[in-house]
Amino acid sequence: MDSAISELPARTPLADSAETGLKIVVVGGFGVGKTTLVRSVSEIRPLNTEEVMTQAGVGVDDPAGLTAKTTTTVAFDFGRISLNDRMVLYLFGAPGQERFWFLWDGLFSGTLGAVVLVDTRRMSDSWYAIDRLEHHRTPFVVAVNRFDGDHPVFSLEEIRQALSLPAQVPLIECDARVRSSGKHVLISLVDHLHELARAREMTP
Repeated sequence: MDSAISELPARTPLADSAETGLKIVVVGGFGVGKTTLVRSVSEIRPLNTEEVMTQAGVGVDDPAGLTAKTTTTVAFDFGRISLNDRMVLYLFGAPGQERFWFLWDGLFSGTLGAVVLVDTRRMSDSWYAIDRLEHHRTPFVVAVNRFDGDHPVFSLEEIRQALSLPAQVPLIECDARVRSSGKHVLISLVDHLHELARAREMTP
């Protein structure tokens, strides 16, 4: 993935025909793959605020199950992807640690929709993200980031029940490292936003 990112030009010009920009936020628990998702789908070299994890985070951040993680986002990630000639998504990846949750409400401002990334090894880490999105009445989809490893694998129905997700909230699987998979997540969110808009138009 890093080699693919390094091949991206430093600046990819935005198409002259682009007329609709949608702000999307990617949220979820610590180490769930938010930065990886933004990196994998962005058509520009993504902006990130990753810093090396140090002893200062011991006892503050919970790295359980994340033995390979050495860096963490301390503000937000930013990327861009053009869905077509006219529609562009601006992606903001929110920091996952509890000590940075105060940034979330600001990131949600002006957001049309969100992606909640879920790691089944740390499913309870997703509850706060879902709660804040529901509080802000921000439409969202839930994407289960399937990692390599021998951790328990839950079905989508089991995950829906564990997260108490209403039937109308889309729940899909993805691999945040793979561009096509990440793009499918974003398209699913755009489709969901479109369906909600149509439903509002049809409501008397």
